Amino acid sequence: MSDPLDLDLYAMWRHALAEADRVFASPPELDRPVDGCTYCTPESELHILGGDPAAVPDDLLGHFMREVVSHWDADQYPVLWRRLMPHALRYWGPEGHGVDPSREIGHLGQHGAKFVDWPAPERAVVEQAFRALLALALVDGTPGDIAELLEGIAHATGDLEPWLEHIAGLSGSEADAGLVRLAFDWATDLLWEELQFTWWYDGDPQVIAAWLPTQRARIATFATQHPRCKTAADALIAIDRLQAGGHSPWLYPYGMNVLRLAP
Repeated sequence: MSDPLDLDLYAMWRHALAEADRVFASPPELDRPVDGCTYCTPESELHILGGDPAAVPDDLLGHFMREVVSHWDADQYPVLWRRLMPHALRYWGPEGHGVDPSREIGHLGQHGAKFVDWPAPERAVVEQAFRALLALALVDGTPGDIAELLEGIAHATGDLEPWLEHIAGLSGSEADAGLVRLAFDWATDLLWEELQFTWWYDGDPQVIAAWLPTQRARIATFATQHPRCKTAADALIAIDRLQAGGHSPWLYPYGMNVLRLAP
């Protein structure tokens, strides 16, 4: 059961960080110096990555998380991620760097750090933090913010549906409004055949297409409560068109020839 949004979301986030700090307080040891591509990562930085995780600066952490998986030793890569995870969560959090996290989080997937094989307590606290981040993104972020975050998390965990269920379980007026914005964005992109994942190559956007109609009743209730909300009304139209296999009732906004009137 997801936490209702009448709780302090930032308190939820801080609690998730505290739990991550506790579980990762004794990080796994490296059995040898960090081995990586020295063309991209100097020996001095490899040495820092192998030292105290708390001493790794943000710019080096960001480089490590974005660097291609093949540039690191396959056996060490998951260990490095486990050592750096509390720092990484803060990097992605509301007081972090505000960048698209999908590629970085996606490196936790089966072709990278193999997050699903981590010890259960570690997976549990990271997933707790992911749930808090999704709640914050739904309320305070744009549809693009939550879509990017969802893509990375689904890539890391190998599944999108549990995270869609988490979003659906978030309650409160702010969550309702966020879900309406997200549903409209996704539904219109699906009608224009624009919805796709950037980094999660195994992801299927049709999972989202199947999920959207399950949220129709909630969106309809919001539309009734807010009759002047065009986003809610248009979200219902878009979802109905999707279910009917129809086309978008709106002109495609990209690549249109604009007629210019002569002066």
